[in-house]
Amino acid sequence: MDTLSKFYQELTQISHGNHDLTIEEARKVVKLLNEFLYCINPTETSRVEAFGQIWKYISDFHKYWEENHEEILDCIVDEVKCEEVAEALHNVYILTDGKAFTQIYDKCGLTNEQVCQIRMLTANQDFRGSRVFSELAAIYKDDPSSFDPNFIADNPASFINKLELSNLSQSDKRNTYAENIAKFILSHGCTPYELIGQYDNNIYDFRNALINCVSAGYGNKKADMLVRDMYVLGIWTDINNFDKIDVASDVNTIKVALRTGILKTAIPLVSSFLDIFCHQYAYIDKMNAIAWRKVWEIWTAKYPSESLESPCLMDYFVYRVVGRQFCKENLYMYECENGHRFAWHSPRNSKCQVCFSEEHKHVLAELKLRLMPCSSDDGEIAILQTEYVKSLPKDKKLKQCPFKEICNENKKLMPPKSISILGQTGWTTAYTEIGIGGGGLMA
Repeated sequence: MDTLSKFYQELTQISHGNHDLTIEEARKVVKLLNEFLYCINPTETSRVEAFGQIWKYISDFHKYWEENHEEILDCIVDEVKCEEVAEALHNVYILTDGKAFTQIYDKCGLTNEQVCQIRMLTANQDFRGSRVFSELAAIYKDDPSSFDPNFIADNPASFINKLELSNLSQSDKRNTYAENIAKFILSHGCTPYELIGQYDNNIYDFRNALINCVSAGYGNKKADMLVRDMYVLGIWTDINNFDKIDVASDVNTIKVALRTGILKTAIPLVSSFLDIFCHQYAYIDKMNAIAWRKVWEIWTAKYPSESLESPCLMDYFVYRVVGRQFCKENLYMYECENGHRFAWHSPRNSKCQVCFSEEHKHVLAELKLRLMPCSSDDGEIAILQTEYVKSLPKDKKLKQCPFKEICNENKKLMPPKSISILGQTGWTTAYTEIGIGGGGLMA
């Protein structure tokens, strides 16, 4: 009998009849739930491998989830939806003359060699927000020596402090990432810019080498984004296997995949509190890359003249534009004391815009509701005020999310979250044994 079946039988045996649980029955239920989900049997000898290390299971549920999460979630790629999304992206390509898929940051007057060095030594870090390249370029210009791999390998904490990351959590992990990527570069005996030559200009092999560099902070997403940048900025040329680089999988590209329906699961995704050691996250991450690749394949087959060289070139538009600017509750619905209802693009509005247009300038309005632009006929108000659309020429502006008619009932689906494995607030400090009590995550 598997552990979930055993737990279910024990749970159903607690109460007999149709009545509210007694306090004694409730105690038994809470005890069983806690033990099954978050306590390890001290005699359990099985182990789980994650991030190149061996760990104890957190609980019986953790063991069951690792073995069965894929079958329970049953994630599939819907090719019909993929074709609808491909068609929508084709329309965006036509409207913007393809520029929607090529925009990236400015080099800030730096050479290719300098840009490559900055990006390779920082792209593995989590900045807890949007750190634009111009900020990193300013740090480099102030003190180029701080980006020397030899210095970073010997003084990773100083480098992290220079990046203004030392005040964020998990500094030990950040220091480790900085040290190991610096050592990775030094082990090749060349500059970051010259590294691609060490892999015969095979950008896919280089990307995999980054991912396989233990504790350097380069997972699939960050490695894919780095090599994409090197290509789009023209820093690395004459490369091969660029078509193997996928859309960088993160919460935004996964969110859009789930909401458009190119990626479907049998049940809504579970909380990170159940997805211990990120089994769900890794599975959805893998399937997300497959789904966006299928979109790219369909798009390329239907419109070969537009043919983006790689799926990863869809990333900027899907992630930064749709995921971060369109697919969020940034349309605000107001009502004034005169009964006027109107939509606005800011939560800081305080006056009725209808009364204002009628020259009644001081009628107060109250914020009643926040919506995604695709949920209202007034969504254009929010879309036109997004950073991306404001940057477009007047005759090239998008007025609605290109996926508005595709998402339908899925438009509120949420991507997976992960809880850190390591660190003071990670799962490795959460262990407790049956009968002991306590344990769990710390704030």
